[in-house]
Amino acid sequence: MFPISILNVSSSRFILTGFPGLEVHYVWISIPFSTIYAMVFLGNCMVLHVIRTEPSLHQPMFYFLAMLAFTDLCMGLSTIYTVLGVLWGIIHEISLDSCIAQSYFIHGLSFTESSVLLAMAFDRYIAICNPLRYSSILTNDKIMKIGVAILCRSSLLIPPVIIRLKFLNYCRPHILSHSFCLHQDLIRMACSDIRFNSVYGLALVISNLLLDAVLILISYNMILHAVLAIASRDERIKSLQTCVSHICAVSVFYIPIIGLTMVHRFGKHLSPLVHVLMGNIYILFPPLMNPIIYSIKTQQIRRRVQRLFYLKRM
Repeated sequence: MFPISILNVSSSRFILTGFPGLEVHYVWISIPFSTIYAMVFLGNCMVLHVIRTEPSLHQPMFYFLAMLAFTDLCMGLSTIYTVLGVLWGIIHEISLDSCIAQSYFIHGLSFTESSVLLAMAFDRYIAICNPLRYSSILTNDKIMKIGVAILCRSSLLIPPVIIRLKFLNYCRPHILSHSFCLHQDLIRMACSDIRFNSVYGLALVISNLLLDAVLILISYNMILHAVLAIASRDERIKSLQTCVSHICAVSVFYIPIIGLTMVHRFGKHLSPLVHVLMGNIYILFPPLMNPIIYSIKTQQIRRRVQRLFYLKRM
């Protein structure tokens, strides 16, 4: 339990929760978390560097992958200060303004990642179902417009619900459920009318995450039909292999979200530690795994990375 001196924070400050009951082990817990953050930054920077420096990778598929890597890199940057700050004993609380800003970036980047994964599904659909028109459909100009649309969709739809947090009255204990700020955590502590935040927030989730998931499923249903129509078994396998990395990336993004939603909705009897672990998995698992997935499953990336490390050894 938090000492009284910590609980008596001002109305504009909130206590960051680390791992309840494991406070004496924070030094040891910080080691794997520091390692994960280092892998997130190094892995995604490596993917960006490889795509930028290798002319053969200047293709639509890899432009979308660069967007994904940049989004994952930003997600790591948005939470590293508070997560490691709590584990290292540097910070224990966060101001309302900083909390709102962090919440904006976390949720905005989640929607961005979902949109990028949808764009990558569209890329795979065009490559398999309309291979002869692939270059004419996904031109550099079209990719730039898709990137701008993704950015606008993620950054412009969230401010109404996030700005509203600034004007709520927080009268319940100012203890966050995680080492970072989430929208649902803040409205849980509010005594004001939160109907707008609840309804608008649900609408955002449905119109972004849920809609994207449905469209990705539809695209893969169409891809599967197109692949099954290919006469050659080897060609069918080759076509499906180009989708494996993307399917893995979709899985590591949506499975933690589903798990966190289920824990929040049906796991009220569970230990707070479970909620904290699921929250950290939701934040860190996709940025950690995506560079690994694409480095292993994508031949062009794997070969370029191997060449990069080989040259460094010379």
